[in-house]
Amino acid sequence: MTPHTLPAPGRLLAPVHALFARLPDDLLLLMARLFPAAIFFQSGRTKVEGFALSESAVFLFQEEYRLPLLDPTFAATLAAVSEHLFPLLLVLGFCTRLSALALLGMTAVIQIFVYPDAWATHGVWAVGLLWVLAKGPGA
Repeated sequence: MTPHTLPAPGRLLAPVHALFARLPDDLLLLMARLFPAAIFFQSGRTKVEGFALSESAVFLFQEEYRLPLLDPTFAATLAAVSEHLFPLLLVLGFCTRLSALALLGMTAVIQIFVYPDAWATHGVWAVGLLWVLAKGPGA
């Protein structure tokens, strides 16, 4: 084959594009709700032992996270409650935009104050949450 007889890249990718273009927005919105919710919920589970705040969570907020203006025990408690409540609401589709906004705020705090070099990971979380904020929960 000569270079002139090869199909244009656009024609090669057209079937793939057509396949993804048929994905329902509601399915994509569901995934945009479920996957960030799973990340935050799993993080919340690491902060508790049973129904009590774990000592390791408080230690992390004292020594590693060190959020300005917040007592470490209060910050750890707030994070643990938020990482259980908002993902649950997000998955159930209740108060979806509020929950996405709360988790987006947590993402910003983590990015700015805790792990500033993890911008790519936090950006992926933010895209899903921003889409839910913009479009709502879906069906």
